[in-house]
Amino acid sequence: MAVRTILPFGEPILRKKCKPVTEVNGRILSLLDDLKETLYAEEGRAGLAAPQIGILRQAVVMDCGDGYREFMNPELLQAEGEQDGMEACLSFPGYYGRVKRYDYIQVRSLDRSGETFTLEAEGYLARCIQHEMDHLDGVLFVDRVVDDFIIHEATHQRVSLLDALRITNRNVQRM
Repeated sequence: MAVRTILPFGEPILRKKCKPVTEVNGRILSLLDDLKETLYAEEGRAGLAAPQIGILRQAVVMDCGDGYREFMNPELLQAEGEQDGMEACLSFPGYYGRVKRYDYIQVRSLDRSGETFTLEAEGYLARCIQHEMDHLDGVLFVDRVVDDFIIHEATHQRVSLLDALRITNRNVQRM
């Protein structure tokens, strides 16, 4: 297991659609283990998707406060209701914004044994799952922000969404 570098917004791989996991093998299990290690490397992290560490596979890990979970090839089966709340992203550190999501979802996925399972989730867990599933399609939370601004975590100041994207892209290009 290894702690991997989380790619920042602006990295092209974050905008690509991930390939499904076709076989649960040692490589995929190592990926899940690395995702878990990276997720828990710092306190307060809720979820992490494979493209955030540079791997274009449909694999997600999360712990939204109710225990560790793994998903491979997650598929949204049902969605109802609406919730409106603040979200942040490990690939867009230091900012958060208001996003609308379904309040209830039902998801089918594979576990690390390659077995299919179905999970019903609502509230915060549903939000987390939807956020991470978006990563697998190259969609980031800033694409779903309903306001024309995001909030800088340290200063609590509103920052134009467009300005924040420009600043982040400029920082990524210097790396």
